[in-house]
Amino acid sequence: MPEVKKIYLFSGLGADERIFHKLHLPGFTLTHIKYIMPEPRERLDQYAARLLTQITSPEPVLIGLSFGGMVAVEMAKHITPRKVILIASAKTKNEIPYYYRLAGKIRLHKILTSGILRGTNPFTNWLFDARCAEEKKLLRDIIAGTDPAFLKWAVDQVVCWENCTPTPDLVHIHGTRDKILPARFVRCDISVKNGGHFMTLNEANEMNRILTDILREEPTASSLTAPQ
Repeated sequence: MPEVKKIYLFSGLGADERIFHKLHLPGFTLTHIKYIMPEPRERLDQYAARLLTQITSPEPVLIGLSFGGMVAVEMAKHITPRKVILIASAKTKNEIPYYYRLAGKIRLHKILTSGILRGTNPFTNWLFDARCAEEKKLLRDIIAGTDPAFLKWAVDQVVCWENCTPTPDLVHIHGTRDKILPARFVRCDISVKNGGHFMTLNEANEMNRILTDILREEPTASSLTAPQ
């Protein structure tokens, strides 16, 4: 019986698997990692280690979106994934915008209330690149349904992330219109023209094409390009 190829999907801060519902990757079984509540003062690397019980494949493919990409990077330190794919994310702390890192150093983000973090309005729709009514509703539902304690912890992990270790077998996909993690701060392998932070939804056809190319038997990042 042929081996079932498994992909594990790591969602963003909202911890909602609906952000991936337009991905179609024939030949692979998709499993959504379920986020758990962090322990007091738990670091992201420690948290990722506790999620390992959800990985059952010996050579998994990890796909992480935004915050989920950072979780996948930390998890890859504990296992040997076949490939790690980041979407609209960061590989190391050096790709986190300096103003987020500065906020982390002076603990400015600590003053954010749950209401601010969980609110949606025209600005947040613009920030996340939620373009149509369906996407705006989904963004609103994701944020409203996220545990405020988890959200505040996750924001803290992003702005205070200390990872400097390159991840082997990693491919980084990033949109040119990403406003949360602007493209000028990252060195990606594949650039998606006009892609934003919601491009698994509003650029789904392009994302499916790119991911299918990456997941071929002998892919090389240099051979993968998104049409301009």
